[in-house]
Amino acid sequence: MTILYGIPNCDTVKKAQKWLTANNISYTFHDYRKNGLDENLLQTFLENLSWTDLLNKRSTSFRALTEEQKASLSEETVIPLFIESPTLIKRPLLISNNNCLLGFKAETYQSFFAG
Repeated sequence: MTILYGIPNCDTVKKAQKWLTANNISYTFHDYRKNGLDENLLQTFLENLSWTDLLNKRSTSFRALTEEQKASLSEETVIPLFIESPTLIKRPLLISNNNCLLGFKAETYQSFFAG
């Protein structure tokens, strides 16, 4: 089973969805805004990726954090921030057969699904 996590208006998520559809790969889309993000799901992400890899420092949500919040980021402090604002997580996050891919590049997806 392949699940793509993100938000529907993200251009990179749209590119990933288009690529998956064009390559006949069935997937489920998990919209953080509609479907939410809870601590159990986040822990699943953190079993495969570090919080520093997940953190989207280019997001509007990250820029909205206070300097104090940014300076004190750690796994403990970032978990509630991720749950409160899932747009802090890099997009898209693809999970297939317990393997994760963060972001989208056509060549990476091609290799990921070829192997």
